[in-house]
Amino acid sequence: MTSASVVRLPERSEVKESDTWDLSKLFEDDAAWEKAFNEFEALIPGFEQFKGNLGVSAAELAACLDFDSKVDRLGERMGNYAYLKTTEDTTNSDYQRMMGRFQNVATRAGEAASFIRPEILAIPDEKLDQMLQAPELQLYKLGLERLTRYKPYTLGEKEEQLLAMQGEMAGATSKIFRQLHDSDLKFGDIENEKGETVELSPSTFSQFLISPDRNVRKTAFHQFYDQFTAHENCLAATLSGSIQKDIYYARARGYDSALHEALYADDVPQTVYDSLIDSVRTNLPALHKYYDLRKRKMGLEEIHHYDTYVPILSDIEVEYQWDEAVDVVCNSLKPLGDEYCRVLREGLAGRWCDRYPNLNKQSGAFSYGSYDGNPYIMMNYKPTVLNDVFTLAHEAGHSMHSYFSIQNQPYEYYNYTIFVAEVASTFNEQLLTRYMLANATDDRFKAYLINNEIDGIRGTIIRQTMFAEFEKISHAMAEAGEPLTVDALKTTYGNLLNDYFGPEFVVDEVLPLECMRIPHFYRAFYVYKYATGLSAAIALSQRVVNGGAQELEDYLSFLKGGCSKYPLELLRDAGVDMETPEPVDTALKRFKELVDELDSLL
Repeated sequence: MTSASVVRLPERSEVKESDTWDLSKLFEDDAAWEKAFNEFEALIPGFEQFKGNLGVSAAELAACLDFDSKVDRLGERMGNYAYLKTTEDTTNSDYQRMMGRFQNVATRAGEAASFIRPEILAIPDEKLDQMLQAPELQLYKLGLERLTRYKPYTLGEKEEQLLAMQGEMAGATSKIFRQLHDSDLKFGDIENEKGETVELSPSTFSQFLISPDRNVRKTAFHQFYDQFTAHENCLAATLSGSIQKDIYYARARGYDSALHEALYADDVPQTVYDSLIDSVRTNLPALHKYYDLRKRKMGLEEIHHYDTYVPILSDIEVEYQWDEAVDVVCNSLKPLGDEYCRVLREGLAGRWCDRYPNLNKQSGAFSYGSYDGNPYIMMNYKPTVLNDVFTLAHEAGHSMHSYFSIQNQPYEYYNYTIFVAEVASTFNEQLLTRYMLANATDDRFKAYLINNEIDGIRGTIIRQTMFAEFEKISHAMAEAGEPLTVDALKTTYGNLLNDYFGPEFVVDEVLPLECMRIPHFYRAFYVYKYATGLSAAIALSQRVVNGGAQELEDYLSFLKGGCSKYPLELLRDAGVDMETPEPVDTALKRFKELVDELDSLL
């Protein structure tokens, strides 16, 4: 086939301003950031005046915490601006330097403030209890009460300072991975089903995997993984380094394991993590049945990984331009009330979002809330990819969570945890699915949407649980002293692939390399929260849709809660108890019912 055209990603400078986010609420321009940088740096010596005096009086402690909050808030604004600028073009050395300078000075600020935690924890419990009754400490009372939980895991002043000094170094493996993955690896071009030659990249890979042409999917899959094969030793080293970092910090502080440390901050018992894995493994037969259904309905002799993302009804073409996507997302969220929909529509139609792919832009999508800025959204939106509409709804959930938290919480308690964040995002996806199904014009499109919901549950609950199990096993291996070599990582991940995909699924030889290209693995024990989040979201969305004013108020109060309570408590108040297996089992029961319904429709 002769190429009809060549499709290239635009340079960042070629992107229309209206399609980019407006970061001026953070800083008007780079010069304003530079001014703030100098102010931030000048504040650092100010910590010294409080050193050794935190136990003297409530007023002295409050003054220190006020100063620390001021420094932290300015640092958040600066760090967010610098980071968001680096994502626009990951090869832009000016913004890489900006981010590096910020990380350096932020590390120094952390060193200067490192005495605060051990000094507070050195205050006798009885005296601290008395101090906490003082009016000037009421804003910080909750945070101080939480801090005392960490007494067994807090080191002395010198040791805390040394750990704080390691901040920039500790992020090196993640930074190396990102630069390699997003910038340095070159995947070549692929001719798509339309005869267009399109650049293959981390941001376009998913688009090739939903091509109705199996040869395109297969070619893209193998061409993509060729680069990971060629760099497998480097990638294994960076992943191993990240895991060793997690273990080092856990051991340095005296936690039982890296997993124990990761769960401790949210006060989540390990039984929640283990129960998730157990529930998903128990329900794997429904997943294997779905893969068999896919194979039969797609007329395949064998089913491979590159056959699992394309819609079964791949002849149905769906296209939503940006404004249309905003309309359908906002209409689907009407059960959440007028304020929610009005604010969201203004943000999505305005410049909360950086909308489309450009050359060297960071892959994927995210929401980045900031107390003193907009709740920004990065997308790599493609109008012909239905999943991108769901991604927009997902990230909008995060951003509106940030909006409500900022409106209702002080800076110290607005920044909700990832555990509850994934509820707000996947809740929106549930409402979007419900809205689209209600407006489906025929059974084939209804089947298309059910197929999409099945794949959403598969990707968010089942696949993320497999990731979570890999993180648990790989960290346990390293904690036991087993080297995380290329072969060890590939074997461990390959065994999980065989279990989760089932005996009738063909696991390609290169697929175990997938564990070396997942960015979330550089933020360990994060991904299980996707699975628990969607499980909670399914229950809560049904509760809101089928309920009345009280159920809606319970959910909106959850969004307004920030981190004013621990996540499991926030969810219980909203109407779901994640310490029981019921929410996960209910979600997987729905998965099985959807598979059966899809089979009957097709």
